[in-house]
Amino acid sequence: MTRQHAVALLIVAAVLLSTGGVFIKMITWKAPAILGGRALVALIVFLIYLRPKRIEISRVRMFGAAGYMFAQLLFILATKMTTAANAIFLQYTMPIYVILLGYWVLQEKPQKADWISLAFILPGMILFFADDLRFDGFLGNVLAILSGVAMAVIVVCMRLDRDASPGHTLLLGNAAASLIGLPFLIAESFDVWNVLYILYLGTFQLGLAFVIYSIAIRYIQALESTLILTLEPILNPLWVFFVIQERPGTMALWGAAVVIAAVLGRAWAGMKQR
Repeated sequence: MTRQHAVALLIVAAVLLSTGGVFIKMITWKAPAILGGRALVALIVFLIYLRPKRIEISRVRMFGAAGYMFAQLLFILATKMTTAANAIFLQYTMPIYVILLGYWVLQEKPQKADWISLAFILPGMILFFADDLRFDGFLGNVLAILSGVAMAVIVVCMRLDRDASPGHTLLLGNAAASLIGLPFLIAESFDVWNVLYILYLGTFQLGLAFVIYSIAIRYIQALESTLILTLEPILNPLWVFFVIQERPGTMALWGAAVVIAAVLGRAWAGMKQR
């Protein structure tokens, strides 16, 4: 696979991940049940994709799987304790932690294009969420930041495992998340629409998106992949607007334009590199 194909795959993964918000809003189940149901379906997707004769467990994969599980769990808890805007904005301070971990663990130095993109992405996200950001909900804000750290751990661990099979990290992570959510899932009512939404979330929004990501991360540095994935929190509320008619404010639209332009600019620069 060429680097250009890997960048394009990351954009597809970000778009798939961004569709989660609109479907989660339409599901009537509690958050832990959604976590367990979505992870269970995604686990099946990864088993079909990897078809492992045996599941290989290493220290890197265990750290990555723990990061995956805690990133989802902490984000759900943060959303309950602070505003949704605070939760997703603070979670996507992730590039800062990827810079630190990537340099320390992977010896990957940020490129000039990364710094330029970051200089536009962070202010753009502040604009996008400016109307809804709050200083209250201190514990929720802390959990959202920790969720971003956990996401950075996933990225770095999968990058470390690039010469083997990064998908095994996500296989283990989904197995752990589905076990945590299973008791809550059993307690819910299985009406047709909720089941269909969960099937979509597990198969496409989480399963296929992370299958694509596990392929692309072999060819893209950790920070660059993270910057491209910042399309997710911007596109997420835009899908909600198109489907449920929750209209974002003017500042949000300007912020979205800045972030999307910066991410696509970084992706274009990445495609030009060998």
